[in-house]
Amino acid sequence: MSNEQQSLDDLQHIKRMMERSSRFISLSGFSGIAAGICALLGAWFANQKIHCWVKGNCTMDGLIDMGGIKLLNDLLWIATITFVSAFISAFFFTYLRSRKNNIPMWGAATIRLFWNTVIPVTVGGIFLIRMMQLGEYELVAPGCLIFYGLALVNASKYTLGEIRYLGYGQLALGIMNLWNVGYGLHFWTMGFGVLHIVYGIWMWYKYERLN
Repeated sequence: MSNEQQSLDDLQHIKRMMERSSRFISLSGFSGIAAGICALLGAWFANQKIHCWVKGNCTMDGLIDMGGIKLLNDLLWIATITFVSAFISAFFFTYLRSRKNNIPMWGAATIRLFWNTVIPVTVGGIFLIRMMQLGEYELVAPGCLIFYGLALVNASKYTLGEIRYLGYGQLALGIMNLWNVGYGLHFWTMGFGVLHIVYGIWMWYKYERLN
């Protein structure tokens, strides 16, 4: 091997090392699969509550919940539990992969990833809360997909680049949902459930299958 070729190989190695140090690469495919399963379960419970309310079988202190107040409260609780469950499961599998690869869980790359994800999600959450206060509930589902998609695309610069495709999928579903507001739960299920599972399987097959 010539000195010139050796130098090129050394430069490529240094480049790969710098890229690894600037990106959080321990995201696990199982994290996406687990988050998707949590979303599917949450969507199923939400669908049960909605059907119960439509049929007039849901009660609040023995009275029919005609105003939908109890329904809204139940859906918010389902969404909260789903989010917490998905976050915990995703963190757990990512932690396991970090330990397996002997890569620190927390570092400069993790902090950059965190802030570039949490800012769009937080701003979107505040925006959607205000929309609910104004009674614009039909746009909450597409809003969730759109802001989450923006967060993923923004975060892809600091983690595995493939995550941007998951973000593009969320954005596409959110935009389509804007013109199909009566099917918010269906689009929510596709985005947070099915797309996460497909993405997780893809990531597992590409990065973890042979490890």
